[in-house]
Amino acid sequence: MSGTRADALREALATRVVVADGAMGTMLQAQDPSMEDFQQLEGCNEVLNVTRPDIVRTVHEAYFAVGVDCVETNTFGTNLAALAEYDIAERNFELSEAGARIAREVADEFTASTGQQRWVLGSMGPGTKLPTLGHITYDKIRDAYQVNAEGLLSGGAD
Repeated sequence: MSGTRADALREALATRVVVADGAMGTMLQAQDPSMEDFQQLEGCNEVLNVTRPDIVRTVHEAYFAVGVDCVETNTFGTNLAALAEYDIAERNFELSEAGARIAREVADEFTASTGQQRWVLGSMGPGTKLPTLGHITYDKIRDAYQVNAEGLLSGGAD
């Protein structure tokens, strides 16, 4: 994130109410993506970042059009546990980066057209496996979230 954008976000958070978007999954499902769009991975909204970026883009555009300051990336499920359930855990970085890139492009377009700075919040969901219950090791989950964060930053999340 650029220093100027980061500083502007900190200033906004310190001085006013900053409004973020709402339900990503509901908005995506309302567009009725096909099983082909999901690469036969039913319910894996994050894969739409690469198969149907146009659908993801329209969600971000809709939120910015009504005046939100920030949108979350379509990456809530780009964590080791969720992606492993679809047998695509190795796509963590790819899907995280793609989700952030789409949101960044839309945010930058709205910033340019309105003069109001818009931000991208990198979404990192909790997953379904817990180290405390022995489902996964702390090292493995930490390393997977590191990959998720690196993808989000590489794609332009603030």
